[in-house]
Amino acid sequence: MSPRYPAPPSAPTRLALIDALRGFAVAQMIVYHFIWDLGHFGWLTVAMNNDLQWIAWRSAIVTQFLLLAGVSLALRAAWKPSLRDFAWRWLQIAAAAALVSIGSWSVVGPRFIYFGILHFVAAALLIVRPAVRFGIWNLLLAAIVVATWLLWRDPWFDSPPQVIAGLITNKPQTDDYVPLLPWLAPVFAGAALGALWRARNFALTARWRRVNERAPRVLVALGAWPLSIYLLHQPVLLGLLWLLKTITSSAPFVLHLFVQ
Repeated sequence: MSPRYPAPPSAPTRLALIDALRGFAVAQMIVYHFIWDLGHFGWLTVAMNNDLQWIAWRSAIVTQFLLLAGVSLALRAAWKPSLRDFAWRWLQIAAAAALVSIGSWSVVGPRFIYFGILHFVAAALLIVRPAVRFGIWNLLLAAIVVATWLLWRDPWFDSPPQVIAGLITNKPQTDDYVPLLPWLAPVFAGAALGALWRARNFALTARWRRVNERAPRVLVALGAWPLSIYLLHQPVLLGLLWLLKTITSSAPFVLHLFVQ
């Protein structure tokens, strides 16, 4: 049975608090990828796919994004419940995921991204949106997801397409892998938190109200355009670093021309 909520306040254009929190995750993502790019060009020696601290940071960034995705589903259920609005946003994310797959294939070939963060978000939205009406019970669904992931592994899940479930015994060779389990857990948890907030008519404590009113503009801007930034930041970073490497590698030749 769906929980009964008080009538929501009039729909805001944006919640600066949510945008700032999402922007904080976006900023971390940009820094993380910039470090990865430095390693890609040989300017930094890092093992970001193997060292525990890098894996933990990546997991923290993904968790922040997905927790806020669950909260945002609850917000949209209150203020923008129409299926048309949801479908339009979902199509944007699905199209972006397809672009990532195509682009990564052209760059890394067989290691292309076939179920990365955007592919996961597109799938998670379809799975979790119907569950938003369960309210706080989504915490139980989150717990079931984590327990299943911890207790069940089978080599059958190591091959496509079932590899997207996440119950693998060997990690697939792909440059970004965000399977359904365990990552559905923070989305369900976010939907539960959003339900609790909605039950309180989206009221904010004095501290969170100050954050909402004085949120850093840079973080708010990053959080308001996460999809565009996700698609553009890596091509921009890689392009700038490639240009810098090209200039620095040709510097001795240019200097030699001036000396002559």
